[in-house]
Amino acid sequence: MTATATRERILDAATARFATQGIRATSADRVIDDVGVTKVTFYRHFRSKSDLVVAYLERQAEGESGWMRSERREGDPRATLHALATGIGAASCSPGFRGCPFINAAAEFPDAEDPVRAVVTGHREWMRAQFAELAAEAGLADPAAAATRLMLLRDGAMVNGYLADPATIADALDAAFGAVLDAG
Repeated sequence: MTATATRERILDAATARFATQGIRATSADRVIDDVGVTKVTFYRHFRSKSDLVVAYLERQAEGESGWMRSERREGDPRATLHALATGIGAASCSPGFRGCPFINAAAEFPDAEDPVRAVVTGHREWMRAQFAELAAEAGLADPAAAATRLMLLRDGAMVNGYLADPATIADALDAAFGAVLDAG
């Protein structure tokens, strides 16, 4: 097995554990056991559990960023926000969903100087910038304020998703996104 494949298997196991048990509650030893590698192999790929968590979040950010870009409807910010609302509703209500990995990580790593928190902050800033760009494209007077509102709505949907029906969450989020655009 290649080093890249082993690293991916470790990240896959960590992702499953972090989602179901939380990051802090998941030990490196548990991930090592799940993958069936030695500690030496694990630490060859990740110097510490913190490095594993950073890699996990970077992978999540890459996936979410790619998805958001794929939902972009050039020249139509309302259609883009509708597509995002539908996707967020579906994802947040999917079986096994336990909340946004970035919100969860922020709760578990409150120190702003922690490398884990830096990844969370970086991804959220990127996402806020995407929302600000959509707000500017829609002609809103204060795209930064609109982006903050859109982020808050997205976060609420991610937190409430596993408690409700996907269509309900998607419809409510779509209506709320539209209200932000309509408010100007």
